[in-house]
Amino acid sequence: MRGAKSSGILQVHLLYLCSLFFFVSCSSGDSRLNNEGSPSDTQAWPSSFGIGRLATQHEIDSINFDVRPDGQGLPPGAGNVSAGSIIYQEKCARCHGATGVEGPYNPLISRTPNTSGKDEKTIGNYWPYATTLYDYIHRSMPYDKPGSLTSTEVYNLTAFLLHENGVIDSSLTVTSDNLSKITMPAQKLFVDDDRTDGPAIR
Repeated sequence: MRGAKSSGILQVHLLYLCSLFFFVSCSSGDSRLNNEGSPSDTQAWPSSFGIGRLATQHEIDSINFDVRPDGQGLPPGAGNVSAGSIIYQEKCARCHGATGVEGPYNPLISRTPNTSGKDEKTIGNYWPYATTLYDYIHRSMPYDKPGSLTSTEVYNLTAFLLHENGVIDSSLTVTSDNLSKITMPAQKLFVDDDRTDGPAIR
């Protein structure tokens, strides 16, 4: 029994030594290949792959139309409630309903603040900035033809939807100068994230 056990231990040791020799040999072979000049992962990339071209300023400007909360990015223009009402019925009502609540897609109108967080989120009870309304309509609506609206149409729709949500008076003309100054009902529900540590911070 002792001889068989010793023989088994010897076989394990030999197997280990063979594996180690194989690993060292492969590693040495790789090193020699690198030393002989074959490409390595650290070799510098070429300055250009010769694919594509630089975008023109016009091409950049055509997709650079985001609007910030402070109004930066808004194009010159203005809109009013009455004109917005007409455009809404023509281009928005089929998805959001004749009065903005029927659907079949998301309701847009609500004059009650969503303090519980359980109500359907609308422009009036959830959106923190009036400028976000312009930005979203401009880039995403109508659903089947996003980006097809002119800036004047977007200003008119913005004015109409703000009025229907009880945010502005019907006499107010919404402009690139005053849109960022309009205070949304839900703005006070949003607070800055001042966390600096913990599992939620990556």
